[in-house]
Amino acid sequence: MSPPHGGSDLILAATRNGVARATVDAAGTWSVERPLTGQRVHCLAAVPGGGGDTVLVGTEDAGVLRSDDRGVTWAACGHVDRPVRSLAVSPHDPGLVYAGVRPAGILRSRDGAATWEELGGFRRIRWRRLWFSPAGPRFAAYVHAIALSPTDPGVVVAGIEFGAVVRSADGGDTWTGHRPGAMRDCHALCFHATDGAHVYEGGYGGAALSADAGLTWTRPAEGLDRKYGWAVAADPERPDVCYVAVAPGPGRAHGAKAAEAYVFRRVGARPWEKLGGGLPQPLDHMPYALVTDPGRPGAVTAGLANGDVWRSTDLGETWSQLPVALPPLAAMLVL
Repeated sequence: MSPPHGGSDLILAATRNGVARATVDAAGTWSVERPLTGQRVHCLAAVPGGGGDTVLVGTEDAGVLRSDDRGVTWAACGHVDRPVRSLAVSPHDPGLVYAGVRPAGILRSRDGAATWEELGGFRRIRWRRLWFSPAGPRFAAYVHAIALSPTDPGVVVAGIEFGAVVRSADGGDTWTGHRPGAMRDCHALCFHATDGAHVYEGGYGGAALSADAGLTWTRPAEGLDRKYGWAVAADPERPDVCYVAVAPGPGRAHGAKAAEAYVFRRVGARPWEKLGGGLPQPLDHMPYALVTDPGRPGAVTAGLANGDVWRSTDLGETWSQLPVALPPLAAMLVL
């Protein structure tokens, strides 16, 4: 039987106290368990192949943890002694993993996160001494996002908060400086699922788009009436359809007051449009996650900061809230 609500039967959420795991039965009843606690989890990444069983998470104090049973049990991977703020697994080689850390650096593993090497070329990027975290001390910038090309195994794009969006064409051995047009305060990056030309960024400034695999970027602003972009996603079938979550500023997005955020959609060269169709307008809680599924064109799932989950199956035209009570989340996977 297909999962209810036109989506998956498993949601994993990164939280301030571990990982929450939500599953749904054939009757549409959701249940939530906490298989990993006691760790602040910043990011999650699914390992391609194997039926979606293997998942990695990046933590504040315990490096990278791995689950080979869809999030039921967890074990430590190779030693990482810095906070892990972003993870990406190669779509070409499931053993090839990149981890973005604080202070800003990138680690690479060729054996499924069992051992790691720091990428020296990343540390030689020009002007990196000017990177800083708006919410941290000097030299506390970190790699907030890593995106890997679905068509070229060598292309890696990384975003630093606050600093730059940079690119490697050789798997991380050497790096460019900041890419023209991209936002320096980068919060999220993703490649299109199958089209290696299209890359999407959410950051301070709203959204930026690349049509040449991250070499150059544009910032279409028409229709965006706020500037603090966070999560981004693109429809797996149509690279011209993308989404971004945007709030007026960081205080609204992450503070105690209502976020006043919207999910925006852009289709082709049209202006950005606010999505309603059942989705609250504006949202009181920031969408920290926007997730699309290569196997479900048209579907997009939004995970809000307070744990609410909303889903659309028609390119964001209409939305329904899933009856699942997740704890406050920082990131989300839908498997």
